[in-house]
Amino acid sequence: MTDTGPITVTPVIMAGGSGTRLWPLSRSGYPKQFLALAGTNSLFQQTVARVQGIGAADIQMCNPIVVGNEEHRFLALDQLREAMAGPAILLLEPCGRNTAPALTLAALQALETSTDPVLVVTPADQTVTDVPAFTAALQRASRLAAEGGIVILGITPDRPETGFGYIRADVSAGPCTVQRFVEKPDLATAKRYLAEGGYFWNSGMFVLKASAWMAALERFRPDIATATRVAFATRSTDAAFVRPGRAEFTAVPAESVDYAVMERCPGSDVPIRMVALVAGWNDLGAWDAVWQVSPKDKQGNATTGDTIVSESRNTLVHATSRLVSVVGLNDVVVVETPDAVLVTDRTHSQDVKKIVGQLNAKQRSEHTLHRKVHRPWGWYDGIDHGPRFQVKRIMVNPGASLSLQKHHHRAEHWIVVSGTAEVTCGERKLLLSENQSTYIPLGEVHRLANPGKVPLEIIEVQSGSYLGEDDIVRFEDTYGRK
Repeated sequence: MTDTGPITVTPVIMAGGSGTRLWPLSRSGYPKQFLALAGTNSLFQQTVARVQGIGAADIQMCNPIVVGNEEHRFLALDQLREAMAGPAILLLEPCGRNTAPALTLAALQALETSTDPVLVVTPADQTVTDVPAFTAALQRASRLAAEGGIVILGITPDRPETGFGYIRADVSAGPCTVQRFVEKPDLATAKRYLAEGGYFWNSGMFVLKASAWMAALERFRPDIATATRVAFATRSTDAAFVRPGRAEFTAVPAESVDYAVMERCPGSDVPIRMVALVAGWNDLGAWDAVWQVSPKDKQGNATTGDTIVSESRNTLVHATSRLVSVVGLNDVVVVETPDAVLVTDRTHSQDVKKIVGQLNAKQRSEHTLHRKVHRPWGWYDGIDHGPRFQVKRIMVNPGASLSLQKHHHRAEHWIVVSGTAEVTCGERKLLLSENQSTYIPLGEVHRLANPGKVPLEIIEVQSGSYLGEDDIVRFEDTYGRK
């Protein structure tokens, strides 16, 4: 490679997806990439830190591009701030169109803000235990990608795994040439792959110039390229948020990066190479994978939260809100949340998504939101509900406020538990401190704000004929919600 100065690298973090196989902890409103499933930081925060660490004397890092769902924009922004990750561009998809359009948005954005950078593309829901090995592999891949073509990260397998797709690569000399991609195999085939060698797990991470992606997409799926260009051209920008045109993006064909481009490259005129990665990688796609990466006792049991485990082996127990005890269970997963409990054999953990499908078919809410719901101003926890009433515990961050709003079908009673509340109720504005309360009549325009420097907590009692979250008319909102 000629000496033309440092390679410019832009991390692209694919933070969409709902993580249905990790229900009930992962929900569409708070999916697995924003959960701390391995370690104290979320998978998303771990990913941001890893990819920003690949800079070197010859590799200049740009601000990351995060591609995610419009619904999760404040989750992503808050977690970036919490991790002190620095500025990032958040590309917000108004609907899910799979990973090929998502990457195309990122490539178009990168070409707008930099001179054809190398994109280091990674999902936001993976774990790595050997960060130095990960860094070295991504640095090597970045240098190869700067020369042209596509570089994919292949995971050296350590077991016959049926939950991943595979890459067949020629490892005889130099950078590995990708020969073909293989769908998820059955167990016998996976064992054969492991015995033969030359097969690698498809990590879903790849490195390439923004222009290389656009050229390959134009070559194999010009319809996706054209439609995504139109959606990007009609984008709007709001601070760190970039929103493609809603109607235009909805019209983009849905397809994965692998099906749209990667699997078409071997044997074509689009070069694709592989860098092998041995770094304690895991794709936390199901509860069995969480068990694999978790610390275990001498009997192979992994526990989180308030748990008691007796006479059990190779079992995962995750308690969120109460004591969970198990006796005499082997190879089982038990996950408890305030509103749902999952019990499954570890070998069936890939099938948890079927439960989510049934919840969706029955129009139940447990697949969408937790009892505790995060909002840009804080969170609320649904403590109790019944005919014509509902009780919530609400936390408002210091300096934050809810929208100026009214309800057509409910009245509300607010009791301050801690902190200071600034309450707007019609023409009145009052300050309430601990143990003080107020009443918001049905139809009254109101707002709750926290003017203090500590979190505000209140208990809210709603009463009325309809208590749904959609009974809100917003007049003013700091967060751009309608």
